[in-house]
Amino acid sequence: MADENTKIKIMELREIMKAPTEDILSDQVKDLPQPPLEKSFKGKKIIPLTKNFEDVIKNNDFLSLINARTSKRKYNEEALTQYELSFLLWSTQGIKSIVGKERKATFRTVPSAGARHPFETYLFINKVIGLQPGLYHYMATEHQLEYLGSIENQAEQVSEAFGGQNFFANAPVGFVWSVIPYRTEWRYSNHAQKYALVDVGHVCENLYLSCEAIQCGACAIGAYNQPLADKLLGFDTSPSADKEAEFVVYAAAVGKVDGN
Repeated sequence: MADENTKIKIMELREIMKAPTEDILSDQVKDLPQPPLEKSFKGKKIIPLTKNFEDVIKNNDFLSLINARTSKRKYNEEALTQYELSFLLWSTQGIKSIVGKERKATFRTVPSAGARHPFETYLFINKVIGLQPGLYHYMATEHQLEYLGSIENQAEQVSEAFGGQNFFANAPVGFVWSVIPYRTEWRYSNHAQKYALVDVGHVCENLYLSCEAIQCGACAIGAYNQPLADKLLGFDTSPSADKEAEFVVYAAAVGKVDGN
């Protein structure tokens, strides 16, 4: 039987999954400026991506994709192409349109509460044709990739940060999604945390199905060391109520698989 302190902690954590019983006035209601749609970097190198996916799709039958979807942790030695990576990035966070004048929102390939899309996509790249290994960031508004730099002993550091899961550290591509909570908090205040956790599931499911469509495999990663993962991506590891606060919330390994 759990002790009383453990029970209290469990109850507190479960409350995050519930809709709040009272509302806190949001910054949108207060008419405060909305946060940026996307995080801005000045990468060492910008890689333009294509939206021409005709030659990338190997399976376009939705029912078979649903039936084939499983978590796949074993990948062959084949590298991904930039066309394939472009498709996966667009499928998971691609922007179909930007609406609004003073207050803008993005309509993307995945749903998000209030079209707030609080996530950023980072990539640990090991084996993509034409791309050097290292850390990358997806710029959804321009559909471009930016190279942020190399990571010393990348596989070793990634494995340590993500629970010793070597298949993730050595995968051709490791997708990592960070969350900037204020993007959703600006509109939904104390409802935002629940909404964001629901939203990130939409993103990863699109990755699974898109991988099946191009004969790749994916495996979601929920177990990681929060401080180590955040530090590896250059985030502040201390608790913060700042509007710019950002931290890792989900990840997934991607690679080519045999017999798909």
